[in-house]
Amino acid sequence: MMLLFPTTLKAASVFSRVRRYLQRREKSNKTFRDKTTWAGERQRFIIHGAHQMASQSYISISELHPNLSHAKVFGVIIGKTDVRSFPDRKNIEIERFTFGFTIRDSAEFFINVSAWGGEAFISGLADSFSIGDCVIIENPLVSTKDPEKGDKFCPATPSHYRLLLTETHSQVSVCGDGVERLLPLLHLPVKDSRDFYSLADIVANGQQLDGAVINVLAAVKLIGETKQFVTSDGRRGQRLELKLFDDSVSSFPLISWDREAIQLLQNLVPRETVLFVADTKMSFDSFRGSMVATVSSKTIITVNPDTREASLLFSYVKDLSESGALDQDEALEDPPVASITAVFTVKQLKEKARENAEPFFSLAYGFVSKLDLDSSVSKVFRTRCARCRFLVQQELQHCSNPLCPGGERPLTACTAFDLLVDVTDHTGTLQACSLRGPVAEQTLGCTTEEFVSLTDGQRTALKWRFLLERCKIYLKILPCARMKSGMRGTILACSLADPGEVKQSMSALLQEQ
Repeated sequence: MMLLFPTTLKAASVFSRVRRYLQRREKSNKTFRDKTTWAGERQRFIIHGAHQMASQSYISISELHPNLSHAKVFGVIIGKTDVRSFPDRKNIEIERFTFGFTIRDSAEFFINVSAWGGEAFISGLADSFSIGDCVIIENPLVSTKDPEKGDKFCPATPSHYRLLLTETHSQVSVCGDGVERLLPLLHLPVKDSRDFYSLADIVANGQQLDGAVINVLAAVKLIGETKQFVTSDGRRGQRLELKLFDDSVSSFPLISWDREAIQLLQNLVPRETVLFVADTKMSFDSFRGSMVATVSSKTIITVNPDTREASLLFSYVKDLSESGALDQDEALEDPPVASITAVFTVKQLKEKARENAEPFFSLAYGFVSKLDLDSSVSKVFRTRCARCRFLVQQELQHCSNPLCPGGERPLTACTAFDLLVDVTDHTGTLQACSLRGPVAEQTLGCTTEEFVSLTDGQRTALKWRFLLERCKIYLKILPCARMKSGMRGTILACSLADPGEVKQSMSALLQEQ
């Protein structure tokens, strides 16, 4: 088997036949024709040849059958497994290698493909394409699926068959032409878009789902760091954990041990991505005392599905993220501020945020350069639904979030501080840091009810207690693609700084530089 790339020999032969035909016709034609006429006819033949090339012999997945020879399939990769090895049955001293992938060419049909061969061939083939690439497969062996053997570990497909690729007969090429019609297929779940468990369903069923394979629709809240490890027998492995959430559960773990799935997942944007995870395995984690989802060889992950259910969840996630409610959820998982000892300047915070995809914590000594306490009350407070924490208007009778677990029940709302604060030091300014809820009350020394009763003069005086004063600020920094700076800061604690402490910390920073 040979790896081919977008160069096509058959395309050249089509155009050669067109050119020879036109040359013969030009020689035999005794009537004068102007160059424009001939150019137009030549162009028509070239276009016809291109169409012939585009549709020359591709077989749709729905038409595949075992008696078909020299098949040629064009589709997009929607799933892929890692390369694995095993001893040859005829000679145990020789290792054979294999990996699998799933290819789709329409909304209704997709099929599993297995490749077999030596290490160099299989590793080279596996490295030549990834999930989301469009490929052409030539001369695969079409065989009937066997649910009792290897196919039970592969994704479920509507096709009765599977494709086998061999090193000596089959060819695979990554294609960049004609992919426009295939790329939307990446956003269509491989299962019924309504056939999924909410995270609340999983939590409610608990250990009854232990070992079950189910579908999950959820948003990405947090992507952890990929952990590399070596097993006791010397094999290298990796592990990635994501935190998922929806309108019913604020955090739920999804774990992947598969390198191909990790490559897909680690590049997603938290708080801006919805996943339909088909055939994920549920298990009870005794250490956590809760259920976890794991990506397996049967799992197909659809990113930002083009479905009504996913669209509703995406709108909910977007509004929730912009309202800051997700920050409050994560506050439950934040470490105690006393354990945050790393001191950063504003410049160092920005540099680290650019280099890290994960949230991190910091202590900063900076001046509060913006604090709009004397604005209108509507700019100081925000009101949210107590059930789903969605931003709402107090006068509403019901929550405006269509996914709110409260449904049509009367609105139960809570009002809290929701301020944006700028923090400045000698290296720059960190703009629009969030100061919300109990942290804001503790910082300002008053509750929302007490603040409302203050006069304008008292509010201005409260503002100037902090404005342009050096403060000791504990921060949580989150990468955020929507922000111009690429990051977002949340204040976990803030108080006026002790001058001696500031001098000592800044001296230590200067020595490190």
